[in-house]
Amino acid sequence: MQDLTGETSFLVPTLILLGSAVIFAPLFRLAGLGSVIGYLAAGMIIGPSGLALVADPRMTLNIAQLGVVLLLFLIGLSLKPARLRAMRRDIVVIGVTQMALTAVPIGLAAWIMLGLTPFGAVATGVALAFSSTAIAMQLLDERGDAQTTYGRRAFAVLLAQDIAVAPLLAAIPFFGGGSSLTGAMHDALIDLSKAFAALAFVILAGHWALNPLFRLLARAGAREILTAAALLVVLGAAVLMQSVGMSMALGAFLAGILLSESHFRHQLEADIEPFRGLLMGLFFMSVGMSVDRRLIAEHIGWLAGASAALLAVKTGLMFVLFRLNGASKRESLSAAGVLTPAGEFSFAIFPLAAQTALIPAADSSLLSALAAIAMVVGPFLAKVTDFLIARFVPAPAAEETEALPPVVVPKARRGKILVVGFGRFGQIAVQPLLAERIDVTVIDTSVERIRNAGKFGFKVYYGDGCRLDVLRAAGAGEVRIIAVCVGERDKANAIVALCRENFPVAKIFVRAYDRIHAIDLLERGVDFQMRDTLESAFAFGGAALTELTGDAERAREGVEAARSRDLDRLAIQQAGGPPPPYLPPDRPRFTPEPLVKPAGKSRGLTKESQDIVEGADPKNM
Repeated sequence: MQDLTGETSFLVPTLILLGSAVIFAPLFRLAGLGSVIGYLAAGMIIGPSGLALVADPRMTLNIAQLGVVLLLFLIGLSLKPARLRAMRRDIVVIGVTQMALTAVPIGLAAWIMLGLTPFGAVATGVALAFSSTAIAMQLLDERGDAQTTYGRRAFAVLLAQDIAVAPLLAAIPFFGGGSSLTGAMHDALIDLSKAFAALAFVILAGHWALNPLFRLLARAGAREILTAAALLVVLGAAVLMQSVGMSMALGAFLAGILLSESHFRHQLEADIEPFRGLLMGLFFMSVGMSVDRRLIAEHIGWLAGASAALLAVKTGLMFVLFRLNGASKRESLSAAGVLTPAGEFSFAIFPLAAQTALIPAADSSLLSALAAIAMVVGPFLAKVTDFLIARFVPAPAAEETEALPPVVVPKARRGKILVVGFGRFGQIAVQPLLAERIDVTVIDTSVERIRNAGKFGFKVYYGDGCRLDVLRAAGAGEVRIIAVCVGERDKANAIVALCRENFPVAKIFVRAYDRIHAIDLLERGVDFQMRDTLESAFAFGGAALTELTGDAERAREGVEAARSRDLDRLAIQQAGGPPPPYLPPDRPRFTPEPLVKPAGKSRGLTKESQDIVEGADPKNM
C-alpha cells in the first residue's frame, strides 16, 4: 500500500483541529460557558502539554493570527470615519488612562519581584495591561452587546491598545541592552520613518484606488474574484504594517476604515465573515496549545499568585474607570470581565524584549506563561462577572418599566427600510421615501446602478440579495421593512423565503411580476405585493378613457371600479387553492379574463385571427 504520510502530513493536524473545534465549541456553548472557552480547552487537550496530537502550536498560531487580522478588518468596516471621530474621547480618556493606570502597578511588581530594569518593567507593565481583542470582541458578540454603550467604550479601549502596539514595538530595540545607544536611536528613527511611510501609503492607496478596483472587478461578474480581492487588500495591508514593525491588526483595521464608506461594504463583510470565524477559533485553540505545563509546574506558586493579582488589578481598575466615566454598575462589571484577559500582543512583545536583552530570556518565558494563563482564565472570569451581575446587581424594576407610556418608535428607527434591487422599479419606489427623509439602504448587483445612486443622496451597496449573509450584513435583521424590488420572479421568491425564515419581525414588501406571481407571493405570506405594471396600466387606461369620453371624473370612477374588481378576483383566485393535478406543467394556472362582462362576442379581423379566437391552431391548417 502506498505511504501517504508525507503527502498528507498537513491534513492530519487540520483534521484534528477541525474535529476538536466541532466537538468542544458546541459542548461548551450548550453548557453556557461560551465557544471561546471551548476552543481554549480543546487546544490544551490536543496540544504538546496534553495529548500531543499537534506537535508545533507555533505554526498554527501564526496562521490563526489571521483571524485577529480579519476581525479587526470587519470592525473597521463597520466604523465610518465620522463615527471614529466621535469615539476619540473614549479612545483618549478611557483607553490611554486604562493603559497608564494598569501598567504602573504591574511594572512596579515586575521591577521588585523579578529585578528587571526600569525600561524592562515598563515594557512588562504595558504588555500585561493590554487586553485580548479577539476574546473581548468574541464575548461581546456572544452577549449581543457590541453596539451597547459599554460595548462601544470597551472597543475604544481595545483600539487605543492596538494603536499603542506600534510605538511600543519600535521603542523596545531602542531601550534594549543588545546595541549601543546611538545605533539603537538610529534604528528607531528609521523604523518610525518606515512606519509613517507605510501608514501614508495605506491611507492614500485606500482612498484613491480601492473603490475603482472593486468596481472593475464587480463589472467582470465573478463573485469569487471579489472575495480574493478583499483578502488581498486585508492581508496586504496587514503584512505591510508588520514589515515596518507595526501591528498586523492595525493595518487590517485601517483597510476596513478606508472601505467603510464603499458601495461594496456589505458584500465584503459577507465574504470575509466565514474566514474570520474559522480562523478566530483556530487562534483560541493555538493559545490553549501554547500553555507549557512543565514551566507552569516548576513555577506553579509564583504563576498562580501573579495571575490572580494581575486579573484582580485589571478587573478592579477597569470597573473603577468605567464607573468614573458614567457607566452603571452592571455595565462597568460587564466591561471589566470582557477586558481582563491578557492580550495577544504579549506573545510578540516578550520575545522581542528577550531578543534585544531588555528582559532576560528566562523571565520572558515566565511572563509569556503568565500572559497565556491570564488569557485562558479570562473568559472564565467573564462568566463569573456575569454571575455576579445576575446575583448581586439588581436589574431595573419591572414595575417602573410597565409604568412607562407605550414606546414610540423614534424617527431614525421608524425609517429603516432595506430595498433589494435598484432597477427601474426600485428607483421610483424610493422617491417618496427620500422625500420624507427615510433612512433607505439599497443592495444591488449592478455596478452602473451603484455609480448612478449618488444622485439619490444615499448609498447603494454591492451585494446579492439571494445570499443570507449579504442580507444580514446589510442590516435585514434591524429594519422594519424589506422591500424586494427585483424583476425576476424566481429570485424574488428565493429572497422572500430567506427573509420569512430568518427575519420574521420585518415586513416583506415585494414587486410581483404578474398576476400568477402575485397570488404565489400572497400564498408565501408576504405583507404586501404589487404587480409592477398594474398601476401604470390603470393610469394609462384612465387617460385613454378621459380622452374618449371627455369626463375625467367618470374615467376616475371607472379605474377605481376596475381596481376594486381586480382585488376581488385576486382574493377569489387565491382562495382557489393549488392548480388541479391534471393541469399540464406548461399550462398557466390562471389565464387573463375580463373584469366585466363583454358587450359583444370577439371576432378576428383576419382568418388566422378568427381561428385563434375560436380555438383552432392556424399552424395545422
